[in-house]
Amino acid sequence: MSVLGWIIAANIVVSLGSLVGVVTLSVKKEKLNQWLLGLVSLSAGGMMGAAFLNLLPEAIKSLGAEAALGWVLGAFSGFFILEKLLHWHHCHNQNCNDYMLGYMNLAGDSIHNLIDGLVIAATFVASVPLGIATTMAVALHEIPQEIGDFGVLVYSGWSRKKALIANLAVALVSVIGGVMGYFLATKLNLVAMLMSVAAGGFIYISAADLMPEMKKATGFKQSIGLLLVFLSGVGLMWWLKD
Repeated sequence: MSVLGWIIAANIVVSLGSLVGVVTLSVKKEKLNQWLLGLVSLSAGGMMGAAFLNLLPEAIKSLGAEAALGWVLGAFSGFFILEKLLHWHHCHNQNCNDYMLGYMNLAGDSIHNLIDGLVIAATFVASVPLGIATTMAVALHEIPQEIGDFGVLVYSGWSRKKALIANLAVALVSVIGGVMGYFLATKLNLVAMLMSVAAGGFIYISAADLMPEMKKATGFKQSIGLLLVFLSGVGLMWWLKD
């Protein structure tokens, strides 16, 4: 399969995660929240592992430490600014309608998914194994996010069918991002820069968005359990290294 084929296929697979929301309608709220907390922990570990074990080492090889880390810092700051400007906040449960409207959620997700596509493309251009590892990290994050996004739309008054179609349409924006990323990475030779930006984004999402959710755990046993799940995500990214 060509590199572009890998990129498009990976983004379609990640986009299909948007359909998972409808499955949760038959799950009790308390049980769903427990599952989501575990998924968020796994996602946090996966993103941290992908950033520090997979993306950054590759970027540093090409750009040098100073330039690569500069792009990481810039991306980390940029994600914070983007979140503030768009009121973009990842939702990981079904009680987010108090602070986010459905349309604002979809707008923020469109940009987020476009960035996901760019990231996946850049890593596949660098190497297929790195692309697969990055796709895995993105997919782990998409599952709890899409469950929350679906809940936001439904609890904001959208019908289940309309919410499902809207979520899928917005998720497929990542395919557009993937094609754009392929052009930027191959024609303009921005692979290393895009990987540094991806690392900064992964670190921001994990540290500022996912790990605070883990801190909501009550009790020592639950906290230890979430830590082990987090470390499993890191371990998975280590296992998927080139």
